[in-house]
Amino acid sequence: MRVLILGSDTSLGVALIRRQAMLGRHELVSMSCSACRWKSERQAKKSIVRAKSETVVDLRLEAAGEGALPIQEVDLQRSHWVAKACHRTDATYLYVSSSGVFSGELQRPYVEEDLPDSDEVTGQLLARAERVAADACSRHLILRLGPVFSNQGTNLITRLLGSLREGASLVLDNNLRGCPVAADDGARVLLALLDQLGTGIETWGTYHYCSSDTATYYEFAEALLASASQFSEFSAAAVQLEYQTDGLRPLNRALNCSKIRNTFAIRQVPWRSAISDVVKYYYEQQQG
Repeated sequence: MRVLILGSDTSLGVALIRRQAMLGRHELVSMSCSACRWKSERQAKKSIVRAKSETVVDLRLEAAGEGALPIQEVDLQRSHWVAKACHRTDATYLYVSSSGVFSGELQRPYVEEDLPDSDEVTGQLLARAERVAADACSRHLILRLGPVFSNQGTNLITRLLGSLREGASLVLDNNLRGCPVAADDGARVLLALLDQLGTGIETWGTYHYCSSDTATYYEFAEALLASASQFSEFSAAAVQLEYQTDGLRPLNRALNCSKIRNTFAIRQVPWRSAISDVVKYYYEQQQG
């Protein structure tokens, strides 16, 4: 199947292209985030039509939601243009979103039917982009992921290790709990979806995927430092825990992944199993 990747230079995009190169199941057409900054609907439509793809995978806003670049109103407009172009060309629009659309107030994992209720600007914009995708393209899949981490790009791993390499101490929130996703694991999930879309399956709608174990930012950083200590020395005060205020209710952005498992047979894997390799590749890049 021929697939257009919007945001091929994001953490997920790089992992997806690398994994596909090993498997050779699909023909990927790459378009970087900068190449997707269309100034008009005509430009966006031309890009989609020229790609002659059966599926468009949109990774742009998920990466922005992880802090690469701020999401702006024009990004939502571009998503609308892409969705309309996919609808007109009968292509599938696979839009990748984030658990950040939720406030975290629920103490159970969020299911797909829960309404996005984030009070953060980024979360609200991501949720609006989801509605745009669903309303403008009948052949749509919306995939919400937990926070994506990788050895490259702008994400939780590179921000944490970058700060520590510069000698800065970290104050981390121990109040928000979620299920981080390694970029390579996210790529595995995306390819599994593409494989089944290639068979003609038409199970449109919204799906959740995250790792099988939860963690706060502090717990994630502890595991990260345990692996990073093999490559660099950190002071005992490198990570400081920001304790939740008395009476403040812990937040939870874990996702219920039953639907994607039952529909596509995609199972969750633990994020901890990926940490050591990600950290190793990060330091190899820094030395290179």
